Amino acid sequence: MTQQTQQTHESGPVTTTAVAAGEPGTPSPLAPPFPPLAEPRPLGEQRVWPRTFHDRLTAPLPGLKALARFAREGAVRPGPEGLADIPRLPYAPAPLPRVDTRTLAVTWAGHASWIVRIGGLTVLTDPVWSRRILGTPARITPVGVPWESLPRVDAVVISHNHYDHLDAPTLRRLPRDTPVFAPAGLGRWFRRRRFTRVTELDWWEGAELSGVRFDFVPAHHWSKRTLTDTCHSLWGGWVLTDSDGQRLYFAGDTGYGHWFSRIGRRYPGIDLALMPIGAYDPRWWLSDVHCDPEDAVQATLDLGARRMAPMHWATFILSAEPVLEPLTRVRTAWEKAGLEREDLWDLPVGGSGVLD
Repeated sequence: MTQQTQQTHESGPVTTTAVAAGEPGTPSPLAPPFPPLAEPRPLGEQRVWPRTFHDRLTAPLPGLKALARFAREGAVRPGPEGLADIPRLPYAPAPLPRVDTRTLAVTWAGHASWIVRIGGLTVLTDPVWSRRILGTPARITPVGVPWESLPRVDAVVISHNHYDHLDAPTLRRLPRDTPVFAPAGLGRWFRRRRFTRVTELDWWEGAELSGVRFDFVPAHHWSKRTLTDTCHSLWGGWVLTDSDGQRLYFAGDTGYGHWFSRIGRRYPGIDLALMPIGAYDPRWWLSDVHCDPEDAVQATLDLGARRMAPMHWATFILSAEPVLEPLTRVRTAWEKAGLEREDLWDLPVGGSGVLD
């Protein structure tokens, strides 16, 4: 993966009028979105998508030279010293916090799986409650929240179709009428599994559920689930906004790049960014698709987000960095950036953060 080729795709589905003040999805009146937000799409709308989204890649996928180099020198697992800190990984399961309709709260279940409480809804992000996923060693920390302890799930958001973010055994636990918000081209996967309320969105599109707006935004990543479906569905992150204007950004899986500042302009006033900080080594192989801790802090600044909660580490071993290194590096990067310590929500697996 070498030189980046930026694709803007920012002239897509937008309207000429912004959402009225006080309505769901309304950003801070001090900084109107640019361009204006798209009108919400109908929930459950079935749409026709391109066969491929290759044109959305911001860096080429690995070619034969890169694959040969990875086969020769690549490492996908830390050495014994890097694994020695597994017992020290932060794991502190606790009951979910009490919330009301005006509370924004997050609980980290591990990896990219969060229980988000916003606008009176309980939303799961990329839910993976399985002990093992395809092609990956078993979890190195247990799930932070037992499935049986979850309140009723009001919605699920999916960032992309990689197995560590789209887990069929976990999703089978959900009622089939659970609202699902998915990237363009991924709805068919859910409908084949009899989910009945699936809303697919393109980048910069949004939909509303019970006063909460769900917007799908770009990411520097890709998609693939089988040998023949590379980039046949889209990938991205999500911005959730409640009727009071509280706003959360879930990055999904992404490398660092130009999209963060554009997301920040379109969705000003992000209260909390859920940012990936792990699975980054070797850097020459993974920099285009995974943030390292320093990238994640810079991306948070680009977004204009007030707080950051790290994720995508301490759960599955997907790359070669020592297992505790992402945490130590993100704390150092946060301090070097001169940011307030209390605004880094470096939660343990099972931990929660609450904004009233």
